[in-house]
Amino acid sequence: MKRRSLRTRMILLSALATLAALGLAGWTMAGVLGRVVTGGIDQRLDAQLAVLASAVRDDGGVDRARLAARQGSLAAGPGWRWRIEGPRGTLGSTDFPALRPPGPGRGGAAPTLLPPAPLEGEDAHGRVHARRLVVDSAAGPVTLTASAPGRVIGRPVRDALVPLATVILLLALIFALAAWVQLRFALRPLAILVAQIGAIRRGEREAVEEDQPSELQPLASALNALAAAHAATLTAARQSAANLAHALKTPVATLALTLAPDSPEAAQLRRIEGVIRHTLARARAAAVNRRASTELAPIAADVAGVIGTLRPGIAMCIEVPQGYRIAIDPHDLAEILGNLLDNAARHARHRILLAAGEDTPGTIRLTVEDDGPGIPPERREQVLQPGVRLDEGPAGDGFGLAIVRDLVALYGGRMALEDSMLGGLRVALSCPASATG
Repeated sequence: MKRRSLRTRMILLSALATLAALGLAGWTMAGVLGRVVTGGIDQRLDAQLAVLASAVRDDGGVDRARLAARQGSLAAGPGWRWRIEGPRGTLGSTDFPALRPPGPGRGGAAPTLLPPAPLEGEDAHGRVHARRLVVDSAAGPVTLTASAPGRVIGRPVRDALVPLATVILLLALIFALAAWVQLRFALRPLAILVAQIGAIRRGEREAVEEDQPSELQPLASALNALAAAHAATLTAARQSAANLAHALKTPVATLALTLAPDSPEAAQLRRIEGVIRHTLARARAAAVNRRASTELAPIAADVAGVIGTLRPGIAMCIEVPQGYRIAIDPHDLAEILGNLLDNAARHARHRILLAAGEDTPGTIRLTVEDDGPGIPPERREQVLQPGVRLDEGPAGDGFGLAIVRDLVALYGGRMALEDSMLGGLRVALSCPASATG
């Protein structure tokens, strides 16, 4: 059981309270039952004392004939004893045990007159319960005592406690089951709230239900306010990035018009543009929308169409099934595909293949490969560094693959460079699939 679980704590507390209540009830009922049985035995002992008192004469002697006539009422069974002590001697059971008044501090109490007083003692067989009565006579007080073996009290109590303990155990099981069911239903709104928070994180919903129990309603409102604030921050950050890109785009484009395309200055300007794009891609880390859900096929078709228009001599094959959804923002997905397809088109001889398929559970494998010269395995890690190029051609800035790697990593994906079956390079992306796909 989890020590930090609210359900575990509540179940343990309920179990302890139930056991304590049932234990107290059992102890109380056992005490009441013991008093009832003892009361019944006391009535039988008092009846014997009455028989003994009827045999005492006024002069303190004992009418043995009358006592013999009523001897049957005194023979209740093994362990039952009686005794008469008076001025004229003692009569009764010879093995009468030593007796004391019940309760602390009463061991030396003197015999009292009516009513009969309870006494306790022990013999070789165990506990003895007795009653004592003192009657007056002309010769002095006469003490009458009748005792019963403790088993006549203990046995009925034990016989009654066995079914009582069984009932208490059944009640404990019923209460435990009722507590478990109650907790399951009581904590169900909390489990639903947790599920809704997970749906927000996956992009399946934007807020949690605020129709909650009174204890959870403030939490639901606070969570919705937090989600709204996060969305506002995300929007502001993306807008700032877009404003910065727009502000730098015009000056860079203006400078590019003043330079020859193959001049060293133009190459440096392209590197500046690549640095700007790479920096803006890194800045998205604080504003990336990890709850996005974008259908892959339309974005792939649009980007491939643009690249195909710019490089009409390259055959572009698209193998992206309909219905695949990726947990990447559509703008970021378009930039990822644009960089990959543009890079492949610059190096391909005749053909480019863009394909998608299921990877491991929860991910989609996206590949872009060409029939160009490819990249040797020992240099693939080098080309992933920002600004690094292996070719000396005028096109390209050396930032495309680095931007793709950083963007995919921001969304929890991975990028790998592999050999293509077409003969060139294959860029393989493992992207998180959207839960709604």
